[in-house]
Amino acid sequence: MEYKEFGRTGHRSSRVVFGAAAFSEVTQQEADRTLGLLLDHGINHIDTARSYGDSELHVGPWMKSRRSSFFLASKTGKRTKAEALEELKQTLHRLKTDYLDLWQLHFLVDPEEWEVAMGEGGALEAAIEAKEQGLVRFLGVTGHGVDAPKAHLKSLEVYDFDAVLFPYNFTMLQNPAYKEDVSKLLSVCKQRNIAVQTIKALARGEYKPNEKTFATWYDALSDEAAIEKAVHYVLSNQQLFLNSAGDITLLPAVLKAADKPIVQPTEAEMLSLVKQEGMRPLFT
Repeated sequence: MEYKEFGRTGHRSSRVVFGAAAFSEVTQQEADRTLGLLLDHGINHIDTARSYGDSELHVGPWMKSRRSSFFLASKTGKRTKAEALEELKQTLHRLKTDYLDLWQLHFLVDPEEWEVAMGEGGALEAAIEAKEQGLVRFLGVTGHGVDAPKAHLKSLEVYDFDAVLFPYNFTMLQNPAYKEDVSKLLSVCKQRNIAVQTIKALARGEYKPNEKTFATWYDALSDEAAIEKAVHYVLSNQQLFLNSAGDITLLPAVLKAADKPIVQPTEAEMLSLVKQEGMRPLFT
């Protein structure tokens, strides 16, 4: 497993971050086995959210004895200061910790929601206050869809967030406008030493009717060789961290791929993979 400084936080993070959305509908026994697997592979960074079902509740028991083993991140989807602070209180209780390493304003893309969250009495004020009180150490912003990188650039004009998160995979980057927005965001993050987290590395596209296979809301790659190419496509960009997919059954193949020397797939190899797997852009 490769490790890299997580922006300016001082944390040397595993380049694979465990996406604990995978814990939204599992038993504690399944969660315990998965957390043991993370330790076996040297994963030292967990990313969850209050909105991920029982995820925080499953991570919490481990924090009693393993808090120092993990850089712990969570998120709030609330847009007002009061609601966000109340949700943070719940998150800390569920995770059985008195602080988060990273607290993120979740899915902050919609223009109207953005205005509320970033305005007077908004969630950003809650985040700043929580940081001042020592409840969180660093602040981030996350997003889904093709407008996420552009929204993050706008957010970074208002506040100097420590981390961003957005979708990144080969099919999405075939969209010229999205690719340009990603390039602009990566440039800003590099200049300001902002950590860059990516999601949806394994996305094949939306599910076809009656074909839901995984706990993820989207169809995902399952072939081990295909997963390796998708993982290496992301990790071959040394600026990026890869947040694992929201299904614990996919995690072993992701970790196996990340444990190997990272070899950047060629354009031809990725185009062949797209054709072979029937991959489609998840967001358009």
